[in-house]
Amino acid sequence: MDVSGVKRMADGSDTGLTDLGLIEMARLIADGTVSAEDATRACLARIDQCEGDIGAWAHLDADYALTQARALDAHRQSGRPLGALHGVPIGVKDIIDVRGLPCERGTVLDSGRRPDVDAMVVARLRAAGAVILGKTVTTELALYQPGKTRNPHDLTRTPGGSSSGSAAAVAARMIPAAVGSQTNGSIVRPASFCGVYGFKPSMGLVSRRGVLTLSPALDTIGPLARSLEDAALLADVIAGYDPSDSSMTPSGPPAFLETARTDPPVRPAIAFVKTPVWDRADADTRAGFAELCDALGDVDEVDLPEPFDRALDLHHAVMGAEAARYYAHYYEKGADRLSDKLRAIIEDGQKILAVDYMLAREWIAILNAALEQIFERYDAILTPAAAGEAPAAEVTGDPAFCTTWTYCGVPAVSLPLLVGENGLPIGAQLVGRHGQDGRLLRTARWLVAQVTQSEGEPARIGEESAHVD
Repeated sequence: MDVSGVKRMADGSDTGLTDLGLIEMARLIADGTVSAEDATRACLARIDQCEGDIGAWAHLDADYALTQARALDAHRQSGRPLGALHGVPIGVKDIIDVRGLPCERGTVLDSGRRPDVDAMVVARLRAAGAVILGKTVTTELALYQPGKTRNPHDLTRTPGGSSSGSAAAVAARMIPAAVGSQTNGSIVRPASFCGVYGFKPSMGLVSRRGVLTLSPALDTIGPLARSLEDAALLADVIAGYDPSDSSMTPSGPPAFLETARTDPPVRPAIAFVKTPVWDRADADTRAGFAELCDALGDVDEVDLPEPFDRALDLHHAVMGAEAARYYAHYYEKGADRLSDKLRAIIEDGQKILAVDYMLAREWIAILNAALEQIFERYDAILTPAAAGEAPAAEVTGDPAFCTTWTYCGVPAVSLPLLVGENGLPIGAQLVGRHGQDGRLLRTARWLVAQVTQSEGEPARIGEESAHVD
């Protein structure tokens, strides 16, 4: 960014700072062009300007944020080493514990809950120098009952769920990036609806310690940002081995950003996969993917093997049974204070037989073995991130285009490449091989460069486009 475009306001904050991405803001703070307090005040001013309409924040404490920023400015002035996110304000989904802030998880049953220990991802954010600006809205216990948040592109529409506040706050330029979670489609779908980048890493790369447990087999933490490189940097910060999380195994630094910035050694091979839920795709999504595949060229349409027809049911068995187990205390404490949707999910999960749950867990490895055969030939799978544009605010949207990939635990990223007939974003989802997240991000960066008309501008769907049947 041209620093001359950053203007000082009367209260000491800076206009123009909220247009910055994560990497650029961190660079300006590190070299002393602006301070952490400048950046934090700018974000708070932007929130004050548009939060009344959007409602992205569950808990926001300006003094708490500014105290962190001033301490980080003093740290920089001392000449000590700086972390990768030094002084940059970040939003954290309100199912993730932050010491000193409420974590009420979108339910009255957790009203007043205030943890005294940071979740591991928050500890990593603090170690990197981030300012924890506040807690972003989640749906009720990270499931399907919408919260107060509205889509910044159209206030009558949903931002998606359950990382609704994180996606909306990033899209509205309240913060450069935020942390969300996904158990079905809760990072990728909100990113699609809000027109930002959402990255769900492979299962086992980011610790869930200190995060609400919905489904241990499926819960994944990941970033939302306004650029792919910003999402990669935030993922670098929050990833890392934690022996207290049984899904994780010891491994070296993931180097997401470093890998994403490299050029592929050869042109990536892309498989376009409709998935068994293609009939749920809106007409403009079908048209958009016809254009997208045409723009890329040399994209093969690949059918998933027959067992993938069962993926949604298998995911339902795992998530339903585990939700019934881990939300049992909420049900016992106050079933009448849960939404009808959540109560039905728990009651349905209570009826799932142990043998069906165990088989559904076993099928994860079977479907991953089938995916390995696809990834032997292709670098990534291209598929919709959602059925289409964001629907009305009374729902969170259909997660079906995300379900299979979350069930398999493979990495996925939503790329804001398409615009629907109402001018709202539609994400293209790129899916990679388990554990090869950096390669997926590298392929995603190549794909974005191939199809964008100009920097930051998504390709528009033409009215005369042919449909992919």
